[in-house]
Amino acid sequence: MSKLRVHAFTLSLDGFGAGPRQDIDNPLGVGGRTLHEWAFATRTFQKMFGGDGGDTGIDEDFAAAGFANIGAWIIGRNMFGPIRGPWADEAWKGWWGDEPPYHVPVFVLTHHPRATLTMAGGTTFHFVTDGIEPALRRAVEAANGKDVRLGGGVATIQQYLRAGLVDEMHLAIAPVLLGSGERLLEGLDAVQLGYRCIRHVATPNVTHVVLAKSA
Repeated sequence: MSKLRVHAFTLSLDGFGAGPRQDIDNPLGVGGRTLHEWAFATRTFQKMFGGDGGDTGIDEDFAAAGFANIGAWIIGRNMFGPIRGPWADEAWKGWWGDEPPYHVPVFVLTHHPRATLTMAGGTTFHFVTDGIEPALRRAVEAANGKDVRLGGGVATIQQYLRAGLVDEMHLAIAPVLLGSGERLLEGLDAVQLGYRCIRHVATPNVTHVVLAKSA
């Protein structure tokens, strides 16, 4: 059975998963880029952008795990682009250029319809307007027995957590403070929702924590 998995979602020491004032110049919010320095150095991240090399080791192992046995993604609209409201035009095709790093079907949560967008390298963006559960059903079907990866942003993950639909969540705790932004676990009782820590390991760059939903 397919699982819904969160991977490499990075939080600051004060619990923020994105900085304030997200826009086209600051897709992760002001200061948000500093959260992800651990990932930028990994071999997996370098390969995503057509580069060679990159670090190996524990950080790389966690980064690579986020793409293992993944048959589809679900993401929030902000992870696709900074546009708000109705699609004024369809010129924007995502943050990632002509060949996004997903290489599988991606289901984008939005309130505004848009035609399916097929990109190079096997990525197809489907825009879902009828909620998180229909998006998950479609993603599971598209994954064809593999797992579904749940991307950001914070609000998207919170919706699936509140619904008890996330099976496993890898959080990376970065040694930085943002001061403000969006807190992933704000207003959530992870214990009451059935989550427990099943693994934690620290590296010089970040602390990796894996939470899983109890059976």
